[in-house]
Amino acid sequence: MARISEVPRADMSDLISIVTLTHNKVDVTRRCLPTLLRSHHRPLELIVVDNGSNDGTREWLQEFAADATAADVELRVVLNEGNIGCSTARNQGAAAARGKNLVYIDNDVALRNRNWLAILAADLVDDIAIVGPRIVYPIEPYRIQCAGVGISRTGRVQFRGRGEPRNDPRFDSARDVQCLISACWMMKGDVLRDVGGFDEAFNPVEYEDFDLCYRIRSAGHRIRYQPAAEMYHFESVTTGGTPSLPNRYLIIKHGLLFKERWKHMFEQEDGPPDATTRWKKIPAVSIDAVADLPDIE
Repeated sequence: MARISEVPRADMSDLISIVTLTHNKVDVTRRCLPTLLRSHHRPLELIVVDNGSNDGTREWLQEFAADATAADVELRVVLNEGNIGCSTARNQGAAAARGKNLVYIDNDVALRNRNWLAILAADLVDDIAIVGPRIVYPIEPYRIQCAGVGISRTGRVQFRGRGEPRNDPRFDSARDVQCLISACWMMKGDVLRDVGGFDEAFNPVEYEDFDLCYRIRSAGHRIRYQPAAEMYHFESVTTGGTPSLPNRYLIIKHGLLFKERWKHMFEQEDGPPDATTRWKKIPAVSIDAVADLPDIE
């Protein structure tokens, strides 16, 4: 398991660090990443860890730097020669981050609430270590993609609210959850360092976020879902269609590792019944099919 090096922290207690990964998919990145500049919170830094892109992503990031500067957001880019895996790259981003609170966000996630950072940061109190927004699909009527994650007593995964109306009262209140998806969440940086970061056993991708949630919870912390903040997510765009990422195989392989490692916990938890964890198939939303992504003031 990779350890995150201790780096000097900025003397700015309000600084928030956003970390995102890129590996090609430049059309996705340039559609979603600029929306983050409309976030209200400052000071703000954006750290992009690029895993060997060769499709113009790196050149576009150089152009994007001027927009970030104009928006008073510091952009820093970490360049890797190849795809070193999600866990390793996220740990790189954490090592470079100077903020007390750290946001992980996929490059196919876009802003919906301008004040989302303040909403999530307000929940990171006491023993709450991670908080995640309501994640919705980027087309009307903006149905729920994920309202926190449940794990059944047999280790089956449930994306709470998947496909349901975003105003469904079952998913309209903040609550503790077993897990969140790392497509978008905010966490305390010191907790991440204390548990050693994302486990590289889950490289290149899949289940690294659930494993981290359970390690953090096993250390006595809580994980929170906060629907007052919302973000758009195109879903499975970041890794989908990448030949080097056989997702179905990785889901099975890493799912077995997760279950073996954490069954002593989820077997004793009041997770969702297996019957409610069946994956609801929802047609993918193309980047090109969405004309606009209006944010909420």
